[in-house]
Amino acid sequence: MIRTRDEETVRTVTIDRPERRNALQPDDLNALRTAVDTAAQPVTYLRGAGDAFCAGADLDAVAALDDPEAFARAGQRMTAAIAESDTVVVCGVDGAARGGGVELALAADVRVATPAATFAEPAVAFGLFGAWGGTVRLPRVMSEGDALEFALSGRVLDAEAALRTGLVSRIVDDPRAVADEIAGGKPDALRAIKHRLRDRRDDERQEEAEAAVFGDLVRAHADEIAAERGR
Repeated sequence: MIRTRDEETVRTVTIDRPERRNALQPDDLNALRTAVDTAAQPVTYLRGAGDAFCAGADLDAVAALDDPEAFARAGQRMTAAIAESDTVVVCGVDGAARGGGVELALAADVRVATPAATFAEPAVAFGLFGAWGGTVRLPRVMSEGDALEFALSGRVLDAEAALRTGLVSRIVDDPRAVADEIAGGKPDALRAIKHRLRDRRDDERQEEAEAAVFGDLVRAHADEIAAERGR
């Protein structure tokens, strides 16, 4: 479930499924996209409910996919909406960000973490990888070497390691305060700065390839995904 709360300068978007660590189902991708696309506020603050930020894609949904490429493309449209929207998206990671949760954070304009935040791409262990634009954005955020090691190993980064590698820009007790700080700028200036720094021309071709490979891997590792889902 995706909830929104509007104030004068900040829209708060909450992934509210704490019993499943805020894992995203297919309908959530469109709901997140809409929540960002319709924000009238200059800043949108993205968070997770409970003690996790987002566990990524719900593996029950992944195991049942008839068209995994379409699922990947829906996730890419969602993260593209975050990256391309007129609202500045500040992502506050408190607790675990895994898989698609990392990709969701990568799409945001500003990523901040609490001391309790952790990040990992564990799906490599059962034959998958992040296909919501993560392979495009990760080496832009980290160095290529750090990005490869992080994605290939599946290891967990704590908040300090995320700060060292550039995955987050700050460690704070209250990520919402960063959204409020940014919202103090003039809306037209915030919008202009975001779009100039975000200008990219060839992401679409990269993401088409990403979605196709994701589909191949879902089909090839269906048994492993089903086993992981049952844990």
